[in-house]
Amino acid sequence: MGSRQVRQAYGSVAELYIGLFGTTGQVHDDDLALIGRHLAGRPGPVLDLGCGPGHLTDHLRSLGVDATGIDMVPEFVAHARATYPGGRYLLGSLDDLAVADDSVAGILAWYSLIHLPPPDLDRVLAGFRRAIVAGGPLVVGIFVGDEIGAFDHKVATAYRWPVDEFSARLRQAGFAEVERLTRLDDATHRSHAALVAVAAGDQPAGRPGQQECRRP
Repeated sequence: MGSRQVRQAYGSVAELYIGLFGTTGQVHDDDLALIGRHLAGRPGPVLDLGCGPGHLTDHLRSLGVDATGIDMVPEFVAHARATYPGGRYLLGSLDDLAVADDSVAGILAWYSLIHLPPPDLDRVLAGFRRAIVAGGPLVVGIFVGDEIGAFDHKVATAYRWPVDEFSARLRQAGFAEVERLTRLDDATHRSHAALVAVAAGDQPAGRPGQQECRRP
């Protein structure tokens, strides 16, 4: 499924999606803590790519982050601009970032890569690395499986990744993983993970931290 079809699919359910997922109250506390831990205090602009209804962009801005939300779904951008008028929300695509090299302090891609066909991932991650200054963090959320594969997401076809394989793709693109949080599936949530990786050039010493949380 191409980006145009994904955009149309989310546009057709935008109101329902916003009602279900459009506030930080629907984000796990551990996830909010991880996002703030790595993106708050960054000197310079941070991009929330695939920002959806804009709630995480607003959360970052409440932490003092110079955050801009970017999404390809006009309905989401319109909602974010109306709901969070103090923020910046732009129409755009995560696979064609209109920013200069080494100009971004960090990137949040919170489950916005899940609809990307696996052959396109390396190119998109390379674009992220081009944009992020050395030492800047990339925070991503993904669905997890034993092998790379598509599944029937409620909005549009999405893909699962083995966490170690996704981390290897990050490394190939010029990032070094520094933290990982995984959460196992339960009656209402699929297995998923958050990974934090920094752009090569200023990576912390030591092995990545890893956590496992069974709560949804």
